Amino acid sequence: MTPSTSDRALIGFMLSASIASTIGGLPFNALPVLLGSLADSFQLAPQAVGMMGSICFAGYLVGTLGAPLWINRMNWRLLTVVSALCSAGAFALSSQVTSVQALYAVWALIGFFASTMTCLGMRILSDLPNKVRAYGVRQGVELSVTAAVLFGLPPLVIAVWKYPGAALALAAVVLVLGLSAFWVPQHPLGAGPEAGTPPARGALPAASWVTMAVFFVFLGGNIALWAFLERIGAGLKIAPAEMGLVFAVLKLLGGAAAFFVAWIGDRAGARLPFWVVLAVIAVGLGLLSTAGSFVPFALGAWIWEFAFTCGCVFQAAAIARSDASGRAVMLVPAVFALSSMVGPGVAGQLAAGGSYSGVLLLAALCSIAPALVYQFWQPGRGAAELAVQAARRTPHRVT
Repeated sequence: MTPSTSDRALIGFMLSASIASTIGGLPFNALPVLLGSLADSFQLAPQAVGMMGSICFAGYLVGTLGAPLWINRMNWRLLTVVSALCSAGAFALSSQVTSVQALYAVWALIGFFASTMTCLGMRILSDLPNKVRAYGVRQGVELSVTAAVLFGLPPLVIAVWKYPGAALALAAVVLVLGLSAFWVPQHPLGAGPEAGTPPARGALPAASWVTMAVFFVFLGGNIALWAFLERIGAGLKIAPAEMGLVFAVLKLLGGAAAFFVAWIGDRAGARLPFWVVLAVIAVGLGLLSTAGSFVPFALGAWIWEFAFTCGCVFQAAAIARSDASGRAVMLVPAVFALSSMVGPGVAGQLAAGGSYSGVLLLAALCSIAPALVYQFWQPGRGAAELAVQAARRTPHRVT
């Protein structure tokens, strides 16, 4: 950070980085309604729907793993322009293709450019002096935009123009958000307070790999459900306007859950939170499995989302505790991307017969893993602020 950087410029950097990260989060945050509209528009089987989500996040994973190698060497303003144009172009192209194979290829590109925008936004925010405020603004911007998109997309666009309309609408949203490139810094703003400290070397602790494996299992089963949540509602004949309301409120509840866990910190201990999360997820899944109308479906989705987000943050804190160097927690986006690649594909196979009970059961079984593991084993160090830090670092559904 250069001493001459003005407060006004810092605010511009903060907002532009938050908007870049919001662009990156759109494919995941809108995943259920996009996959649902794809299924209706192209008459796709559940296996193909699940594969579409998996391929998207295969592209996302490639971008996430590769970004640290080159992102500091690029002109960030130019990168924002190119990535926003390519993201919008990929969405627009997907509205025109007619073959499933072409859709697979385009969705891989959507995932790749989304990860570029997410990584760029997170990288810019890491240079800002007040990181608490920076990550809070990022989450607020992302949730506001996502809630608006999910509220309007099903009843206003998808109900009339199905997937092609949704894809073009998202392309337009990305182009508008891409105007933030005018406020993106061109290069890194400077090192933080740890400047001059050599990076940690050597292998990650074994505990870090265990915590990330547990997180992968938890995410895989629950993201499998996320990908097909709209299909479950469609099977109940939920109206488009009601579906938009469900997903808009759902994303706001996810943000509330992250702030709630940040406020709690580790005052609830290292084991109890995982059992509470499991119990609340079970309530949400129970409502979804027995829902026959809008109210139980909405309540089940909202309760599940709140508990799922809490579980993500608590596990990110466990990953942070496992490695004092802080390297392990930086791999959280990669774990998230990998589980997003695997989960929808597995869910598509389970839903092949037209029933989603297998998807709900998978989410339940995968949610048990953290409670069991952390009941009998705990990763390294503990500090009260780690849950707060994890809440800001965890992708909402953090990209």
